[in-house]
Amino acid sequence: MKSEPQVMRPRSRRRWSGIALTVILIIGAIPLLFPLWWLVTSAFKGLNEIFQYPPHLFPDELKWENFAKVFELQPFARQFLNSLYIAALNVIGTLVFSSLAGYAFARMRFPGRNVLFVLMLSALLVPLEVLIIPLYALMGELGWLGTHLPLIVLPVFGVDAVIGTFLMRQYFLSLPVELEDAGRIDGLSRFGIFRHIALPLARPALATVAILTFLTSWNAFLEPLVFVSGVPDLLTVPVAIPLYADAYGFPVWEVQMAASTLSILPVLIVFIIAQRYIIPGFARVGIAG
Repeated sequence: MKSEPQVMRPRSRRRWSGIALTVILIIGAIPLLFPLWWLVTSAFKGLNEIFQYPPHLFPDELKWENFAKVFELQPFARQFLNSLYIAALNVIGTLVFSSLAGYAFARMRFPGRNVLFVLMLSALLVPLEVLIIPLYALMGELGWLGTHLPLIVLPVFGVDAVIGTFLMRQYFLSLPVELEDAGRIDGLSRFGIFRHIALPLARPALATVAILTFLTSWNAFLEPLVFVSGVPDLLTVPVAIPLYADAYGFPVWEVQMAASTLSILPVLIVFIIAQRYIIPGFARVGIAG
């Protein structure tokens, strides 16, 4: 008696396709994760071992003193705190202004709304390098050079706010208008609708704007270099890391690797906290009209 050929069930097919996709993604992620692996492992190596050929994927001996030198050669704790609180203030300010502006562009009708929105987006076409000299002169006239004020005020009312406003507008456009109509029936004002209906529903977009703003502020190099250079206690982490050098100006690579490893910790923490909101946020932005 001949047995009937076994047919692979749809559930079994989905399982194997999921396994194959996972394997492909892991293989594709290896080239992307290797520089991070090299950075972290080099933070525990000596100078000779970093440049050893063929290279070692694992340190022969953990050099914990590299991390101690990070704090001995410079006030790294203060510089780390500078970057942290500047990024936090940028995130808060950008969320406040971009959510208000994004809601206004999405839901409020006023003359020249579309023209004003296009003009605002045109600010993204101007590179920061073109504006840095006029901004430096302006900050000098205000007496803000040598302070952190330019690093906070300029991003909140600059490119970060433009990107945040665009993302928030697109997200608010995707929300059903019937929700606002229900709020009006309940007697809510325009700001009440924004506060109690639109804003709570926009948590994915808010998380997306927050993490993008934090990354931009944390990785900023040109602005701190221009506005607070020469004052070690006012420097931020990206500007401070290249200053780990010997008496002849050559980089102390193992210490720079250790400082760079410490600098990525806040980014990882922020991403882990907000990652479940990021993909839905971008998805809703992409389908908005």
